[in-house]
Amino acid sequence: MKKFFKILLWILVGVIFIATFIYLYLNSQDKAEVYSLEYPKIETLERATVLTGKVEPRDEIDIKPQISGIISEILVEAGDHVNNGDIIAKIKVIPEEAQLSSAENRVAVAEISLNEARQTFERTRQLYEKKYESREKYETDMAAFERAKRELDQARDQLTIVRDGVSAANAQGSNTLVRSTVTGVVLEVPVKVGSSVIQANTFNDGTTIAKVADMTDLIFKGKVDETEVDLLKEGMSVKISVGAIAGSEFPAVIEKIAPMASDDNGTNTFEVKAALNAGDASNLRAGYSANANVILERADSVLAVPESVVEYEGDKAFVNILTDSVPAQKFERREFVPGLSNGIYVEVKSGDLKKTTPLRGNVEKK
Repeated sequence: MKKFFKILLWILVGVIFIATFIYLYLNSQDKAEVYSLEYPKIETLERATVLTGKVEPRDEIDIKPQISGIISEILVEAGDHVNNGDIIAKIKVIPEEAQLSSAENRVAVAEISLNEARQTFERTRQLYEKKYESREKYETDMAAFERAKRELDQARDQLTIVRDGVSAANAQGSNTLVRSTVTGVVLEVPVKVGSSVIQANTFNDGTTIAKVADMTDLIFKGKVDETEVDLLKEGMSVKISVGAIAGSEFPAVIEKIAPMASDDNGTNTFEVKAALNAGDASNLRAGYSANANVILERADSVLAVPESVVEYEGDKAFVNILTDSVPAQKFERREFVPGLSNGIYVEVKSGDLKKTTPLRGNVEKK
């Protein structure tokens, strides 16, 4: 009985040994790889780019004073609509001492000249009436008297302008009244009552009283990389998405592409301007950050293969076509001419490929 159990034990050990050997042998053998299959499809492919930039008014006008002084009153604030010619601020003139003294002296001299001319004319008039003076002398002295009156009026008006900034002859058009030069919306009023302002001249740009722009004429201003600028054309349609307005998409048309590049952190970029439709952009505000989506290329209803199955060698492209699946999958490498790619599919411009052609995909199992 003991002998029987010993024989059985050795048989079991032998079976286990043989089974282990067979298992190790089988696992050491290479198994055939099984690939998923992909098929060409009819797709509409687009190559797009995104331009980053801002929404801005086409024309933003800085309203500057025509005279230096102190802001005495501001009649508008940001967001107000103004028409061309509307008064937006008033300025109190602080005259220079030299100019004021010169204007006062001119008035005094004009008054002396007027008194002298009046006395001369009165004497001549009396003598003329008594037939002791000629008509020519009478008319000459009368003309001199009239000129003296005009010179005094002009001197007094000049003194008023220097002292008050207002001409007595044209108070309505006074330089102390700052008027809007365009019709639009006030974007900013960077000064306050009491602020000193300077008129624009050769040596100074002048103080900006307000910024006014026509908010019905907006543009998108962004930048495009030099590698894509040649794909853009004036007149191309773009879609403007504004980050502050969820789901926004405003139509626009490219109207200007800069002829010269600018250095943007070591990258050459070109400025692009696109005009927005006034009606669609009526709720936009100046300065909104925005992106412009531009379709650079488009291919409608073309045969395309998944980008993942394409192999590239230099400027050539290949796919692997299933030729047999029994007992194992076999593939044949075939070249084709690629076209437009959207990153997911590649257009087949030419090559022996059809919608029913099975292509080697990813490995599924071994």
